[in-house]
Amino acid sequence: MKKWTPYLLVSPYILHFLVFVAFPVVFSIVLTFHRWNIISPMQYVGLANYEHLLNDRLFWQAVWNTLRFLMVHIPLQIAIALTLAELLNRTIRGVAFFRAAFFLPVIISGVVVTILWQQLLSFNSGVLNRMLTALALGRIAWLDDPDIAMYSIAVMATWKNVGLYTILFLVGLQSVPIQYYEAAELEGATRWQQFRYITFPMINPTIFTVVVLSTIGGFSLFVEPYIMTEGGPMNTTLSAVMYIYKQAFQYYHMGYSATLGFCFALIILFVVIIQRRYVEQEV
Repeated sequence: MKKWTPYLLVSPYILHFLVFVAFPVVFSIVLTFHRWNIISPMQYVGLANYEHLLNDRLFWQAVWNTLRFLMVHIPLQIAIALTLAELLNRTIRGVAFFRAAFFLPVIISGVVVTILWQQLLSFNSGVLNRMLTALALGRIAWLDDPDIAMYSIAVMATWKNVGLYTILFLVGLQSVPIQYYEAAELEGATRWQQFRYITFPMINPTIFTVVVLSTIGGFSLFVEPYIMTEGGPMNTTLSAVMYIYKQAFQYYHMGYSATLGFCFALIILFVVIIQRRYVEQEV
């Protein structure tokens, strides 16, 4: 083997990294100091984009909307996924069917799922409101009420992704040695005590992985509110990613959009570090 052979073998990966990772990151950072609408030449503006960001109330509302989504989405998803995994880990009839059924929404297109849920939650013709009307409970503006629209989207996103995290928890549960449970039963431990003192600590890494993946996935919230509400009502479902997208491709504020994206990436990094430092110790 010649000396340059290893470099030749890794060159496709290096080229891919430079073109699709390193260059976009560096270019985006440079873009934050410029005003650019794609057509005209870039104009250097210094820190003007960052100053605008600090006073942009709509951006901070979008960040707050995203955090509200996460505060509902993550606990709900972990609770449901862990419960389903615990049930599917038992020897019950038809368990293979249920495992496939719960995973099915994960492989369906997010756009298709969102449109289906949009019809399901429709104020006038949605199935849920028809059921409530039949029970004389009245209709609920699932997607039109500013107080509950984001929570409706959080429930839908949980339904879409819970199958994936159920599989992760199921793998974690099956990795716990059965001898621990046998010893606990001999000591007279209840099922809750077995879960609390054996299962919970043993699947600690899986829980942390699910929390981080759910957080990153939640921060990238875009398709669901974009299709279901277009950010309304009153911008209460406007996510941070949607706002960055609008600044770039609707208003052609490429420099300001890059600034928003850069700062939002720092916010995500900060939240993940907090989770790693505190959440991992708690679970």
